[in-house]
Amino acid sequence: MSGTSFDGLDVALCQFSGHGINTKVKVLHFVTKDYTTGFKEELKSVFAKRTTDLERITLLNAFIGFYYGELILQCLEEWNVSVGDVDAIASHGQTIFHAPRHLHGIENYGNATLQIGDADHLAVQTGIITLSDFRQKHIAAGGEGAPLALYGDYLIFSSPVENRIMLNIGGIANFTFLPVGYGSGCFSTDVGPGNTLMDQYIQLKFPGRYYDKNAEMSSAGTVNESLLTALLEHPFFAADFPKTTGPELFSMAYLQNAIKVSGQDGINDFDVMATLALFSAQGIIQAISKCIAGQGPYDIYLSGGGMYNPLLVKYIEDHFGCKLKSTTELGIDPDAKEAVLFAMLANEALAGGKTNYGNIKNLPSVSMGKISFPN
Repeated sequence: MSGTSFDGLDVALCQFSGHGINTKVKVLHFVTKDYTTGFKEELKSVFAKRTTDLERITLLNAFIGFYYGELILQCLEEWNVSVGDVDAIASHGQTIFHAPRHLHGIENYGNATLQIGDADHLAVQTGIITLSDFRQKHIAAGGEGAPLALYGDYLIFSSPVENRIMLNIGGIANFTFLPVGYGSGCFSTDVGPGNTLMDQYIQLKFPGRYYDKNAEMSSAGTVNESLLTALLEHPFFAADFPKTTGPELFSMAYLQNAIKVSGQDGINDFDVMATLALFSAQGIIQAISKCIAGQGPYDIYLSGGGMYNPLLVKYIEDHFGCKLKSTTELGIDPDAKEAVLFAMLANEALAGGKTNYGNIKNLPSVSMGKISFPN
């Protein structure tokens, strides 16, 4: 799995048994293979831009597939695992543009998303059957291609005794609500920015830095209430759930417009970061409060890079008056959770594919993933 933060490639070696609601998974190994600074810059040059270099996208599509293969082979060697012992690779690819209909608004066109990193290159490089491009089937079946976390959350984390919220704070924040058992009341939705605006601002203003480590910069500033109000006024936040979004909307242009509208042109960098941290927290708080009202008590389990931002976590904990938990308590490393999700989707495609998700909104009962053979 490679997300929109461009930190590196998350590689999880998973052992599955069963499928559907009988799925059991054990994470044998996990590591994040850091990307070089040069490669991060290459990805940023084509990411979430309506106009970009088509030749570079074409070249990166092939290169990323080959590069992923190299990184996976490194992992297997380091873990002393034979290529022949691996049944399949599940590759999410690298998202470069997410375009749900409600954001692009172009007549006669539906939902769309694009991930690059050709799986044929990955399969040939490693000699392992590879499943990829999972999001397209979701769109073809009537979804928006995201968030797909609901599939893994529903099958792996549903509980017979506890209402659970699986909150993932990546570039974009999303959560899955899992009522007790395998009830029809579960759903998943994006809620707005997680780390993306903070990361983009750090990278713009402080070259060489990619994120606000330990919330050092946001903690040094003061929240600007006028800017915060302007940031929260976009129609996305009033739209019905479930919904999806991405850095295509929550970009530096979005921030600059909010600064202009709120008349805060002279605001300093630390106050911007402080405000962005509360903005991300407010998007999460408002969404959970609206969606889960009247559902009874629940526990919140965190994953994603935002769980390491102590200021962001504190805002959420203070509002709900509870200590946020981690998916570690459920047997899955939170850093590995998204990689495990796509491994699970591959397991469903290969061993299951008959799970009926009933009438759960945004959860079409389809098998996802295209298969690439190494020879």
